[in-house]
Amino acid sequence: MSDLAARVRSLMALQDHQVLQLPLGGHFFDVVVTASGPQAYAAIAVLDEVQRTSDVQPDACGPVIHDPLRDLLVWLVPPSTSEQWGAHRYSLCLGRPHRVALPSMTATEPPGPYWLRPCRGDRLVPPAALRQQLDQFRPSPAPHETLLASVLSTIS
Repeated sequence: MSDLAARVRSLMALQDHQVLQLPLGGHFFDVVVTASGPQAYAAIAVLDEVQRTSDVQPDACGPVIHDPLRDLLVWLVPPSTSEQWGAHRYSLCLGRPHRVALPSMTATEPPGPYWLRPCRGDRLVPPAALRQQLDQFRPSPAPHETLLASVLSTIS
């Protein structure tokens, strides 16, 4: 029960303009990390179409964080995605035991990491569709040792 109370306090802090450190996996989500740039934005546009449920939600892709300092996108995908994702030339998928720093829910523009697509309780990025779009659009630079070290230092 104390774990639940701590998570509720953390989520309230996120709503209150604070950064939240959250463990990956479990009941929440895993993350896929890619380069930012025109190719990644093209993938977002297609995923917006895939996920669109009405004209009221033009940014229906699912939650995506942009880290302009590292020129990365962090896509929130269903938990356990990292167990099936496998090696991929244009992305890195992380789950347990890593952690992610989520920007405040009100952070929708720089400076610092911000929500390129907002986090809604009813939607995550669909992993199969994401992988297909990453294969099609090939956001680069492709992940490599330097990118991996950068990502792990910021989210572990």
